[in-house]
Amino acid sequence: MKFHARFAPLALGLALSLSVFAQDGDTVFLTARDAFRVGDINKLERAIGQLGNHELAPYAESYRLRMWMDRGDSGSLRDFLQRYDGSYIAEKLRADWIRWLGKRSAWNEIDAEFPKMIAPEADITCYSQQARLARDDRSVLAEAEKMWLSMLEPPESCRPILDMLVSSQKMGTDDVWARVRRQVEANRPGWAKTTLNYLPDSQIPDGRTFDSALNNAMSYLVKQGTGNGRAGRELAAFAIQRLAVNDPRVAADELDKIKGKLQDSERQWAWSQIALQGAKKHFAESVDWYARAGKALLSDDGYQWKVRAALRAQEWGVVRDTIQAMPPGLAALPEWIYWLGRAQQAGGKTTEANALFERIAGQPNFYGNLADEEMGRQIVPPPKAKPPTAEEQKAARDNPGIRRSLAFFRADLRTEAVKEWNWSLRGMDDRELLAAADLAKRNQIWDRAINTADKTKNEHDYTLRFLAPYGETVRPAALNQSLDDAWVYGLMRQESRFITSAKSNVGASGLMQLMPATAKWVAKKVGLRDFHQGKVHDTETNVLLGTTYMRLVMENLDNHPVLASAAYNAGPGRAKKWRADRPLEGAIYAETIPFSETRDYVKKVMSNSVYYSAIFNGKPDSLKARLGTIGARTADAPKDADLP
Repeated sequence: MKFHARFAPLALGLALSLSVFAQDGDTVFLTARDAFRVGDINKLERAIGQLGNHELAPYAESYRLRMWMDRGDSGSLRDFLQRYDGSYIAEKLRADWIRWLGKRSAWNEIDAEFPKMIAPEADITCYSQQARLARDDRSVLAEAEKMWLSMLEPPESCRPILDMLVSSQKMGTDDVWARVRRQVEANRPGWAKTTLNYLPDSQIPDGRTFDSALNNAMSYLVKQGTGNGRAGRELAAFAIQRLAVNDPRVAADELDKIKGKLQDSERQWAWSQIALQGAKKHFAESVDWYARAGKALLSDDGYQWKVRAALRAQEWGVVRDTIQAMPPGLAALPEWIYWLGRAQQAGGKTTEANALFERIAGQPNFYGNLADEEMGRQIVPPPKAKPPTAEEQKAARDNPGIRRSLAFFRADLRTEAVKEWNWSLRGMDDRELLAAADLAKRNQIWDRAINTADKTKNEHDYTLRFLAPYGETVRPAALNQSLDDAWVYGLMRQESRFITSAKSNVGASGLMQLMPATAKWVAKKVGLRDFHQGKVHDTETNVLLGTTYMRLVMENLDNHPVLASAAYNAGPGRAKKWRADRPLEGAIYAETIPFSETRDYVKKVMSNSVYYSAIFNGKPDSLKARLGTIGARTADAPKDADLP
């Protein structure tokens, strides 16, 4: 005791000096980063000289190497890449080098460097394919065929590969039109026009006529109809697609007028587009429209919305047949395994249904939870893993990538920090992941703690996966608003991962991601004096406003957490609009939400809530019970009052 007391001031002084040193180094690194951004090599060199062994010194060195690429100093590059082999910083520098080499057609060097990439981006892969084509490796074309209908906005380095596909006659006229259709469906008209250039010159539609079909669809159909030849028919189908985006029923009427002048492929594709847009708007006719589409080649979006339309119509045979017709990778997603199981169940094929549920049961997600309950199993967190040992904790602290990530967090460079952190987790086993998650928790980097703990396969700690920080603020606020604290935490976990400074690309802020107008409205509602937008990042203020808004939304939406979760993300008016004309199973309501962000959000909030409830209360919870039934849409439903 005396020894520790005696040396405590010395230890404290050492810790403080190290902290000051780290902060000084952070400032120097930021200077190096700024110098690189403006191309000031002299300022960058001075900063590098002052960084010493700072965790981020390798980044400053990589900046210098990027600026020196034009000097052709490949030896220094190779030396750096060897010293930091396998690291995120080496991966990104090598990628930039390959881009530099690709623009100079240095194919031999790309052949040497590409195999060392660990997770190459699409443009890097295409540079490698160009290098292989340069030595007449024609197997590249077989690989490229797979991206013809999926890579709708190809990076510049991929364009020569697509060009070669066409020039080598691997892709014909039908393939070109199929790609254009996919780009029109995805609202990529500029890229569609680029693809049209692959047609023979005599078959390329006029650019202005193409623009007219997409931008003035009704006028185009009145004046041009189906035009002449295939180009005219295809443009008419594109005009139908554009009408369907705004009003599928009007589009269906117009297609009925011209369907006799279209060939099967064009007519069926047009019906598939009307069906897709109708399904997103929950039109009852959508199942029939999909039936009229016949053998049209559907996009992934088209397949999924065909299933969703059938779910709302309770057409289980269509659900089954559509999922079974999906591309294998799409059909293997948990949601479609689950709904195929439900379709088999509805058809009396219990054995087949249970086999499908078994494939995803135990997965800690929305459909894994539902599959468990279909099999009669309770949703409970698995046994808690042993805490990380001192050695495991030290290994996490000493991991170079994690050290660089923590330095980025310290310098308030969150984007860089997250990338470095995520890369550092590659190849970690469960014990290493749990130690890293524990380290993130100790540093109050809640989102990395959660995401890291989420990755374990056999040993788990659900108190890390479902962290509940700020309990002294959140739990009383939930109680004051008569809200289920598990639901509040489930929503917060999805909204911000408990990052108090979080800000979305649409302006939502803080722990509960409040939009400025919503925060101002709720503040006025509760009589919060001297409120200004800056207060949204104050934890107590954010939680007060967020939980109050949750209660008001709940009261406005039948006290149903599914509807309220959808409303919190997309607005109360939309949550009401997405109801059906009859009571709807909560899981089907969630699956058929038109906005992909909101659909994913609601599923995760509800699944999160089940785990938080089990952790808080020490007993199993039921996702099916929480989802319940969504009441039918009614004409005399109460208005949203003045809810924002």
